[in-house]
Amino acid sequence: MHPKTIRFIRRGEPVALGNVPPDRTLLEVLREDLGATGTKEGCGEGDCGACTVVLGEERDGRLHCKAVNSCIQLAHSVDGRALWTVEDLAGDDGQLHPAQEAMVQCHGSQCGFCTPGFVMSLFGMYQNHVVPGRRITRELAQEELSGNLCRCTGYRPILEAAQRMGELPRVAVDEAEVLSLLEQARHSAEPQLRHSRGGGNPVLPSQGDERREPWIPASAGMTGTAGMTGTETSSYLAPESLEGLLAARAAHPQAQVVAGCTDVGLWVTKQHQRFAQVLDVTRARELRRIEDYEHHIAIGAAVTLTDAYAALVAQRPQLKTFANRFAGLPVRNAGTLGGNVANGSPIGDSMPLLIALDAQLVLMKEGASRHLPLEAFYTGYRRTVLAPDELVAWILVPRPRPAEFLRAYKISKRFDDDISAVCLVVRLELDGGRVARIGIGAGGVAATPVRASRTEAFLAGRQWTIDTAREAAQLLREEFQPISDMRASAGYRSQVLGNLMQRFWLESQGATSINLEQFRLQELAA
Repeated sequence: MHPKTIRFIRRGEPVALGNVPPDRTLLEVLREDLGATGTKEGCGEGDCGACTVVLGEERDGRLHCKAVNSCIQLAHSVDGRALWTVEDLAGDDGQLHPAQEAMVQCHGSQCGFCTPGFVMSLFGMYQNHVVPGRRITRELAQEELSGNLCRCTGYRPILEAAQRMGELPRVAVDEAEVLSLLEQARHSAEPQLRHSRGGGNPVLPSQGDERREPWIPASAGMTGTAGMTGTETSSYLAPESLEGLLAARAAHPQAQVVAGCTDVGLWVTKQHQRFAQVLDVTRARELRRIEDYEHHIAIGAAVTLTDAYAALVAQRPQLKTFANRFAGLPVRNAGTLGGNVANGSPIGDSMPLLIALDAQLVLMKEGASRHLPLEAFYTGYRRTVLAPDELVAWILVPRPRPAEFLRAYKISKRFDDDISAVCLVVRLELDGGRVARIGIGAGGVAATPVRASRTEAFLAGRQWTIDTAREAAQLLREEFQPISDMRASAGYRSQVLGNLMQRFWLESQGATSINLEQFRLQELAA
């Protein structure tokens, strides 16, 4: 196996790096190989946002930009994309980008360590939201900056900068030029590449041999290795078709499967694990789609959490706050719903929701597929029924029924950008005042995400009254045996489970202003 050359666009020019190990992070490459030291390492786990960069790729004929955490992104994930770091925003004449100028005008930098990450999140927001006739609201700024932490507690001027930058003279990325460069490089097996800064191992036209893989590997004729020919095998496999992906999985069952790397990245940065070969599922075009059917939507395993939750919120608007609280935006931009499910963390927020919605998984391998309920996928702590040559391919989510009442609760120490201590999702349908259908998914209370089967069985067919809700709350407390850890004690978790069921009862009766979703600081100040 040999390292696959990484090729991307930066500062309007193609760049190539060779000899990059498959488990090397993007942050390491930026700081140590490209000398882009404006990108900082704060936490090394995608939590603080100091390392934020922006990636751009073609999507439906447009340039789609997203902020991601470079500390947990594998460097090879930028292959075939455009990349911006904080060094790339100012003009050749030194003129600051509006994201930078607004930070200056609003005094948004204090100690300065987090500033480059905030600026890059602002730049991503600028690219996606600053258009003539539209202003950035405080609420949008808070949502878009949810993945950036300021330890000086200087959020007010930073939020003001987010709103101010749209009022400054417009500075636009030449979208057509970037798309043209990406397209040219895509169809050129030997582009005239040069390094954008010193250091590292740039691949120049005079280096290497004639067997170098195409700039973005095509999946046509794949035999299980992306962009490789003959008997060559890359250490970083990124097939562009589902067929190629399944072939690669069958041929290399020992390869570490990655999607958004928001958890595998932690194994690299915190546990210092090393992977000789990586299989990236996110390039398979079929798995990057969300498909509509009469009774359900099918979300491909490579769909980002941002896009997956957008599709779920479009059908169930009450999930918007829950979706926004799933980590921070850079994590949602990189992570995938399939990766979150396959990873099987007991404190992952997607699974309780999907369990409550009666979601099904489609598992695939070469020549075969199978369906199963999501809760049946897990056999123990981070253990699943996946065979060595299988992958999670699709998540099938039923459409909402007319009488559905749904609430999703996330309990964590921080409101934004934090991991749940307890997650509870309840879906209820009544018929004549009786429970006709009930779905309850819970996280943080067992070794796996779980369905509260005993509580569901108790509620089925019962009259939905305060006494029923109280009994269900107590049964829910007794159904699981959570552990005590750094996020919460076992007793706290059990108590909260029952309390959330009682909150659900109150909300089913029309109670409002009993949670932070209805909280408005401006109204209290009035």
